[in-house]
Amino acid sequence: MKKRIVSALLAAALVLGLAAPALAAQAQVTVDEAAQVLSALDIMTGDENGDLHLDRPVTRAEFTKLTVAASAYADSVGPAASISPYPDVPRTNWAAPYIQVAQEKGMVRGYLDGTFRPDSQIQLVEGVSMVLSLLGYTNGDFSGAWGSGQMAKYQALNLDRGITAGKNDPMTRQDALWLFYNLLTAPTKSGQIYLTTLGHSLTASGEIDRVALVNSAMEGPLVAEGDWQASVPFSLTTATVYRDGKAAQLADIQTLDVVYYSKPMHTLWAWSNKATGTIQQINTTANPTSVTVGGKTYAIETAAAAYDLSDLGSFRVGDSVTLLLGRSGGVAAVRTSGGSSTTVYGVVTAIGTASYQDENGHSYTADTITLTATDGGTYSYRCDNADKTFDPGDLVQVTGGTQVSKLASASLTGKVSAGGTAIGSYSLASNVEILDTYGDTQTLRVYPSRLAGVNLTSGMVRWYSTNAQGEIDRLILNDVTGDLHQYGVLTDVTEQAMGMVLMSSYVYDIAGVPGVYTSQKSIWNLEKGPCQVRMDGKEVERIYNLTGTALTAVDGKTAMAGTQTWTISDSVEVYEYRDKNYYLSELSRVSGGGYDLTGWYDKAQDQGGRIRVVIAEAK
Repeated sequence: MKKRIVSALLAAALVLGLAAPALAAQAQVTVDEAAQVLSALDIMTGDENGDLHLDRPVTRAEFTKLTVAASAYADSVGPAASISPYPDVPRTNWAAPYIQVAQEKGMVRGYLDGTFRPDSQIQLVEGVSMVLSLLGYTNGDFSGAWGSGQMAKYQALNLDRGITAGKNDPMTRQDALWLFYNLLTAPTKSGQIYLTTLGHSLTASGEIDRVALVNSAMEGPLVAEGDWQASVPFSLTTATVYRDGKAAQLADIQTLDVVYYSKPMHTLWAWSNKATGTIQQINTTANPTSVTVGGKTYAIETAAAAYDLSDLGSFRVGDSVTLLLGRSGGVAAVRTSGGSSTTVYGVVTAIGTASYQDENGHSYTADTITLTATDGGTYSYRCDNADKTFDPGDLVQVTGGTQVSKLASASLTGKVSAGGTAIGSYSLASNVEILDTYGDTQTLRVYPSRLAGVNLTSGMVRWYSTNAQGEIDRLILNDVTGDLHQYGVLTDVTEQAMGMVLMSSYVYDIAGVPGVYTSQKSIWNLEKGPCQVRMDGKEVERIYNLTGTALTAVDGKTAMAGTQTWTISDSVEVYEYRDKNYYLSELSRVSGGGYDLTGWYDKAQDQGGRIRVVIAEAK
């Protein structure tokens, strides 16, 4: 019998042993992370393509705009200045509104001849003086020659981290980026952390909460249907796109995805989660805050969804609907489930019972089957005698929302083309739906590009269907990608064989989260180091060691191992290894030189493998 035992003391020891180094690593902020924070705060944003041009110099006008954007007066800037703030800054100048506000609030000063020189490159000492004004300091707080006291305070407040310019040197945009990022965690003259004066909080460890800032920068949601792209207030051709938490392309966003956006960050986030079934309960029809579908209750996230489910909207208890779920898992929108002509194909993930209401409002209980469909959505249906007819892991089709039947397996072999457009002699439909599965309940929607170059052999395809043109339009796989498993490091291995008695204990870390698996019946002949952890529900089913290869170069998600090119997993785990301990890190922090890198993979790339773990050791 499998057991997963984590004592409170052991868990605490593991957390202390791994989390503390991880926090230390988080303090080493990268340029990309700092840029993300400033973009989320609408302080420093890119051009129409999202490019920050960090190598370019900064003019006094540009830096003044950044200073105002970083202040509590950012929202007071009008479309035009009411006066000409300086003789060489007419009110028609693009920067005049910002310079006027900065002048009125004491953030800037001109030269002795009365000019501002907006197009001159700004020197570091001038930029420091403006930033110190945001912290509450004035020239009266500093003695001696102008600039000397300001530079001393600049260093004392650690505003100089990451900045290469000297006191009288012209600043680059990257210098400005670091100066404003450092400003956020600096104390004001009165002792308050500057970011909190802008209405934002820090984490418990006193760091900038990037997750909270990005969430606050998101607008939406929109439903990806019709001409939805026209509602996004920036060009999408160069936008950064994420789908279900992973880097993606604009073309990866599918119809009925829930989309959020940020103009300052030039970024889209899309979520594809759905739930389809019969509305069993709406907590109130006047102003609903939750709805129950398929035995699960969902919070309502948007005013539009609340209206549709209210007594003013069009949906009622007993209706068959699809809930479109947003980033928090709440209901962002409601759509009809497609009617009787819709056939859903997928994998059974649960069988149970649920409460329903008839047309008279009376409650009753019925057998219910839940499945994950090839489109990645979760669907629940009434199904009499479901527990006697189906098992988790069965492949099924549901016709008309009522008729559930098993699918016969349909095997397929062949190599996926480099462009992800064909499998052997079969073309893939442009809207092909692909579901990878493992065990009875684990599923993952994948896209053709993920399978490019993979050689599908016997047993890797569970079922497929073709459309009228003979193209594959649905595909259910058997653990092809490996993306359903967890990856990390084994930090301790104990294996004992005493006669017929086999005992083992494995301590592992997955992204800084510790775990322990013990067995009194088996040993797996493992070694410390990078590993794959396969789960059966919430229990460990099996652990495997990964295979390592020395990396000679890393560029984004591509790594070179001698003459071989490897793709790095989107969810790669990165650890620094020193003093025989693993310290959680990030790829951007170790790939710039100074480390020997080893990539650890689960299987060959033509079988779906990826670099899952990167270990960095200082040279």
